Order: sequence, then structure tokens, then C-alpha cells
Amino acid sequence: MNKVVKQISYIEVADIAELTSEEEAIIKVAKEVTKGSYAPYSQFHVGAALVLDGGIIVKGANQENGAYPSGLCAERTALFAAGANYPDKAVKILAIAAETKGEFVDEPIVPCGACLQVILENEMRAGAPITILLHGNKRTYKIEGVSNLLPFAFTLK
Repeated sequence: MNKVVKQISYIEVADIAELTSEEEAIIKVAKEVTKGSYAPYSQFHVGAALVLDGGIIVKGANQENGAYPSGLCAERTALFAAGANYPDKAVKILAIAAETKGEFVDEPIVPCGACLQVILENEMRAGAPITILLHGNKRTYKIEGVSNLLPFAFTLK
């Protein structure tokens, strides 16, 4: 039996001012878009903001439903909106922020498995990794490519 160790690569940022101006700006958009979240059940409001080729910004917020499987995460809301409205534009940056009880979370949240798979599909379509920014009050993670969060991805290619 062989033991294989997979490591992830990310940058931990204590202050978003350490990021590029474009990355800092898109985190602010992700925080703002949490206001568009519909989360009456969990009270957990998530905002996602994308930067597409050409500087186009697409926003998404989680949308809950009393029939729980019918809701949708912020990340997929934004990614599907981008695909429907800008099918020929690659996603360059994805920023995610979350708040609950009127306060942004201290630690960054990570997309669920379904969202990670959709991010992977977007990377495969574009042929390039997406910069993923996971924002929390105490720190922000900058991750180059979803493979750092989804090391055993499902792919047909």
C-alpha cells in the first residue's frame, strides 16, 4: 500500500488591503451582495461575486426554500448567472463572504462540494484556474484554482 500526501496551496491574508485593488474591490462586492440573500431558515447569508474577462462583475447570494433541496448556494447562483448571460467570458476571480446575526463571520467559509464541482467545470471550460477569495473578518484565503480545495475532483476528461 502506498501512502500519498496531497498538499493544498493558499495564501493567508490578514488584511484585504494586502491584495490587489481588483481583489479587494470584489471582496467588498461579495460582502455587499449578502444583503440579497434569502435565508429565513439558517440566518446564514452568503454573497459571491465574480470578475469575468473584461472586468464584468456578476453577483449571487444564497437563496433558501422551505423545501430545502430547492435552495441554491451563492456561488452557484453567481456562476450560473455568469454562464447564462456571458457564456463566452471566463471567470477570473470568485470572492465569497458570509454573515450571520448581522456580523460577518470571523473565519472564511469554504464552498460546498456541489459548488466546488461547478467551479471546476468553469475552470475546465475556460482552460484556466480561478482565483478564489474566501473572506472572514480575521483572515482571507487566496487560493489559485479549485484543485486546492477539491483534490479528487470528478471529471469526464
